[in-house]
Amino acid sequence: MKFLNKIIDELLVQNTDLSVFNIILPGKRPIVFIRQILEENNYSGFLPNFFTIEELIDRIADKLPIQGISLWLFSFDVYQSMNFIPRESFADFLKWFPTLQKDWDDILKFSDSDEAVLQYMFDEERIKEWAQDLGDDEDVPRRKFLNFWKNMTVFLPALKKKLQEKNWATSGMIHEEAKSKIEAFAKNNTEQFVFCGFNAFTPVEEKLVRNLLQWDKGQCFFQADRYYFDDERQEAGKFLRNHITWKEFNDSRAFQWIEDDFNQPKNIKVYEVSGNVAQTKILPEIFKEITNKTFSNTAVVLLDENLLPASLDVMYGVDHLNITMGFPLKNLSFSNAVKQLFYLQKQLEKNKSSYYYRDIFPILEELPKSAEDGEIISQFKAKIEERNIVYISRKLLHELLSELSYFNLLQKADSVSAYLDEFIAFCRQVKWLEIDDIQYENVSHFENAFRIIKNQLTPYDFEIKMETLEILINQHINSESIDFQGEPLRGLQIMGLLETRLLNFENVIMLSVNEGKLPLGNSQNTYIPFDIRRFFDLHTFLENDSIYAYHFYRLIQDSKNVHLLFNALSSGVNTGEKSRFITQIEMESSHPIEHLIIENSSEPITTQPIEITKTAVVLEKLEKWKEKVSASHLTSYLYNPIDFYLSKILNTSETDEIEEELSIKNYGNLVHYSLQEVYEVLKGKVLKESDLNNSIKAIDQYVNIAIEKLKHQPEFYEKGMNYIHKAIAKKVIESILTYDLELVKSGNALEIIDIERRFENVDFYLADKDKISFFGFIDRIDRLNGTLRIIDYKTAKIKNLSVKIDEDNVEEYFLNSDRKQALQLCIYQYVVQSLPEFWGLPVETGIWSFAEARKGVISLQFDKGTIDDAMQSVKNLILQILDPDLTFIENIKSYIN
Repeated sequence: MKFLNKIIDELLVQNTDLSVFNIILPGKRPIVFIRQILEENNYSGFLPNFFTIEELIDRIADKLPIQGISLWLFSFDVYQSMNFIPRESFADFLKWFPTLQKDWDDILKFSDSDEAVLQYMFDEERIKEWAQDLGDDEDVPRRKFLNFWKNMTVFLPALKKKLQEKNWATSGMIHEEAKSKIEAFAKNNTEQFVFCGFNAFTPVEEKLVRNLLQWDKGQCFFQADRYYFDDERQEAGKFLRNHITWKEFNDSRAFQWIEDDFNQPKNIKVYEVSGNVAQTKILPEIFKEITNKTFSNTAVVLLDENLLPASLDVMYGVDHLNITMGFPLKNLSFSNAVKQLFYLQKQLEKNKSSYYYRDIFPILEELPKSAEDGEIISQFKAKIEERNIVYISRKLLHELLSELSYFNLLQKADSVSAYLDEFIAFCRQVKWLEIDDIQYENVSHFENAFRIIKNQLTPYDFEIKMETLEILINQHINSESIDFQGEPLRGLQIMGLLETRLLNFENVIMLSVNEGKLPLGNSQNTYIPFDIRRFFDLHTFLENDSIYAYHFYRLIQDSKNVHLLFNALSSGVNTGEKSRFITQIEMESSHPIEHLIIENSSEPITTQPIEITKTAVVLEKLEKWKEKVSASHLTSYLYNPIDFYLSKILNTSETDEIEEELSIKNYGNLVHYSLQEVYEVLKGKVLKESDLNNSIKAIDQYVNIAIEKLKHQPEFYEKGMNYIHKAIAKKVIESILTYDLELVKSGNALEIIDIERRFENVDFYLADKDKISFFGFIDRIDRLNGTLRIIDYKTAKIKNLSVKIDEDNVEEYFLNSDRKQALQLCIYQYVVQSLPEFWGLPVETGIWSFAEARKGVISLQFDKGTIDDAMQSVKNLILQILDPDLTFIENIKSYIN
């Protein structure tokens, strides 16, 4: 820590008792390193006092700071008392006040008069209004903005007065109060103050430092470098070049220190990485280049805090880590569940009759749970998925989840206060469960936050809605982090850029060195336009860029090895553009820079097909399978032998998933079940026109019965795409009934023999004594003009029903999945001809496609060969499945564009 060492050496020369000094720092982080330096110097006296400059300003102002939720509540109470029109709710107030409050603090810190700036903003809007014919419409955006600043010129001074009466102050008010007391503080104070490593000061901070210098009660140590200090074009030196012009720096008090470290030899590497998280994958390779394997002189600087989890994943080989930046609360599962709970409450205010399943499932998955709760949740999800319930009624939720320990949190809250009490009790309860340390900290953070919010809401009598509470909680989640405990003097340091202030490392690795991350660019959230900020000397994004530039150059000026990684991919808000600071170093510095391009391999992963050998156990299962073979089993094998193995040998099945839009499978089932109900009533009858006309009129009734069989809720089909799917299904059913009606009208005799006819134990011999038994269901058997018709319903279009079998292709004809429809019909024809009740009758088999319902039944045609030839090919397919020497090999589908 070269800079800190120089400061301590200088102070020890001045006085061997460092307790006479107050050391003022930009942040708390360097204190532990100063203590280490003192220990290395065998210093045995009392330690100096350490302050941040904010703490010193607070001490001078002698005001109670107020911020966050407590400030918002107090401010809204004042705002409401002023009866502005239109009157706003607290939720509406929170949409603009936090941003305005930051602007107000900026005004108080950097300008001489906040009221002058507010009046200027109001006058600016008035001038703009003169240029437009606005009329009397209060909803015109320009008029609304004018009224806003008119109100603010009254509200903010009133708010300041009310805060002063309580002896409370915002950050800006503390600066304003300290400003008037600085001269007296500097004159009357007998202590010595040492300001270390500062770059940019607010006017109040600058006044404090300069007054203490004038009274010889202060010292300033700057960490500057000639590279950016002497060059007017370098924004990094902007503030330091201003400081050296202070009259307090003269022949008797030199400006300390300007080094020439940046131009010393450095190894700089720039990595262009294809992907954000992919940057972390490079870290292990960089670590291999570092000779000191304790990594005590190495810092990994994350400019994007979201990369922390991925970075930790690749650092498993590092013995000692010290994480300074904290883990964002918003990235933890409990935080997500809390956000979902408050969102759920907001939804319940809109819809009091039911719960949307996507609002419930994430909460149940992410909240910590006991074994008993886990069992209740598992049964609940199984029933909801089985019945495909998208909107869960309150009654059903109570039936299935009432025993859940935190069921009250899923109910509509009686009041905000009562809901907070429920949450506090739940957090206490959760901490007794077996949860990991991070989750315990997560829960504890929220318990504390809920208590604070509840206590702060108590003094106010205005209504706090659940929507407002949701905003407060989200604000807390997005701004808080869990601090890590580590050993800052050992091992690898992982930190954000601001945590590096005053610290120096031999090896610096920076991730996400992208434009928009470093510097942040023109992303200020403010109501004050750029030109007005410039006019009143308020900080703009340009000053912020200069501050970031200083932090960047200061960090690498003392380092020997610098690794700068940036994400080159454009996605979301990321432009894939490297930081301008990298370009500056490339163009302006004398250092040779090595460029590396790291790409994620885009080559398709070559995978070997899954192959399952037929072990003794598998062959035993196949022998059992021979007792019940269906046509769908064989078509499943043709499509993919591994699917056949998983479903027919291992007896696995796909998990149920809730469909918000009716799937192709369930659309087919809806039509199928409806037709089953229609023709079940007509079974055994020679159809008349009246039968079919009555059936057409009752289609709605039959479809509703089918919906019950699917275990779907009727409201599932009331709107959106599902309403359309239901309408199409009704049209298909009507088309099929109309087709049959036209047959009858034309004088054809049509009799419904059976519906969903089950068959089993239909033997099919493979050899003299070796056989399998067919089983299955035939959708419809009817007799048209004396010919027996075996009809199978299909959702898909009809394909390849013309059979062309000869002696050259009989062996492998049905080993082609494109012929699976014909395969199924051949098996049905074989089965029907084997049933005694149908012996001697002429038989046709065919498919009625829902996609082409108006075409009627398309029959199986033998252009070449006979049913016996077809069954010989079916036999070969079955023998292939049973062959112990053949493996089940995955059929990988190739997709050609």
